[in-house]
Amino acid sequence: MDRTFVMVKPDGVQRGLVGEVIARFERRGFKLVALKLFRIDRGLAQRHYEEHQGKPFFEELVRYITSGPVAALVLEGKEVVPAVREMMGATQPAKALPGTIRGTYGIDVGRNIVHGSDSAASAAREIGLFFADAELIGYGRALDPWIYE
Repeated sequence: MDRTFVMVKPDGVQRGLVGEVIARFERRGFKLVALKLFRIDRGLAQRHYEEHQGKPFFEELVRYITSGPVAALVLEGKEVVPAVREMMGATQPAKALPGTIRGTYGIDVGRNIVHGSDSAASAAREIGLFFADAELIGYGRALDPWIYE
């Protein structure tokens, strides 16, 4: 099975949407294999957003993501990376389809509720940034035969 990284950003935590976001992914059939609520420090934020370093909005990204607690999670499932991206909706909430997380709860691109890895390579890098291997829990679910052939 594939894995992806998802983060409910400070706006999502402050608005009480952590449970809603997780519930959507679980109802879809994806398995939660890691979860933690914490405040990102500046060093981790800079590593997370390293591909944007040097861009005019980099400091604002770091300032925002460190402004309050986040919920970090790892989801597992077949084709989980593209499916989660689709469920989140477009980065710009005004362009996100109705029913997506951002289309339902987002208004401003700077407060778009959730982050998700954009590729398998990004997922592996981000999971490694936010979780130790021992924090990733492998387990079977009785309902898996009802989700996968």
